[in-house]
Amino acid sequence: MARLHINVDHVATVRQARRAAFPDPVEWALRAEDAGAQGITCHLRKDRRHIQDADLPRLRSKLRTLLNLECSLDDEMLAIAEASGADAFCLVPESRAEITTEGGLDVRAERARLALAVPRLAARGGLVSLFIDPDVEQITVAADSGAPFIELHTGCYANATGAARARELDRLARAAEFARERGLRVNAGHGLDYDNVGAVARIAGIEELNIGYAVVARSIFVGLDVAVRGMIAAIEDARRGV
Repeated sequence: MARLHINVDHVATVRQARRAAFPDPVEWALRAEDAGAQGITCHLRKDRRHIQDADLPRLRSKLRTLLNLECSLDDEMLAIAEASGADAFCLVPESRAEITTEGGLDVRAERARLALAVPRLAARGGLVSLFIDPDVEQITVAADSGAPFIELHTGCYANATGAARARELDRLARAAEFARERGLRVNAGHGLDYDNVGAVARIAGIEELNIGYAVVARSIFVGLDVAVRGMIAAIEDARRGV
């Protein structure tokens, strides 16, 4: 079964709305672990819109599972990532104007920077992944980058409906197979929720699903424990064919 990593950025977003000390994304992450999350993901953005620098050492010192740090190819962000002690790093695109990450990293255009960033982070002992669209050309370049993982961007699938969603799901399945044939390990995430996660969880070879917004939003109504366990159940049901 694909592991569930919970992204805590949106807990930090609520905190930053008031520049307060709560809700604390670190405390929330620990409770998510207690509810069954197998890893915690966060994204330190250059504009510090949610996760703050001080959150990283606190997460690193208190988490009992894995810490996956998403960051851009900006040199400042890479330096912070190097010092973070994270177990895994996911290299993502980043634009100041976007509300959330819009599409995958263009690894073809970023070959030169990736040639420096991937070994730089790998030297810190963390597994490196590239957040990319389910595109054959992007996967081919990613396979030559030295990163052992890719994370397939599932946003187009999540936003589609009807026949378009079926096509996007097939695109993800083919991309995962193509990547595995080239020696890459595969994660997936972005826009996944309780209704659409099942089909992605059934794709052969996907090892990890990174999900944040849907779980944080659900927790407002039903509580954190129920929200996390509900997502785990949705993934497990999909794997059992329920």
